[in-house]
Amino acid sequence: MPSYSFRCRSCGDTFEVNRPMAEASNPAACPNGHDDTVKLLTTFGTVSRGAAVPAPTPRPAGGGCCGGGCCS
Repeated sequence: MPSYSFRCRSCGDTFEVNRPMAEASNPAACPNGHDDTVKLLTTFGTVSRGAAVPAPTPRPAGGGCCGGGCCS
C-alpha cells in the first residue's frame, strides 16, 4: 500500500499515511489532532534488473591479418 507524506500547518509536524491509491487525495488529520494539513510532493526511485551493458570486446594484440599469432 502506498505511503503519502503530509505536513500539519498548525504545528509543523510531518507524518505519513498508508492508504490505497484511490484515497490518495483525501485529507489527513495530524496525529496531534489538527485538521489543517497539506499533502507533500514526494519522489521515489526505482531499480531495474534489466540487461547489463556488455563490456567492449578487447582488440587482439599485435598486428597483421591474424592478430600477430601466426605471422612472422
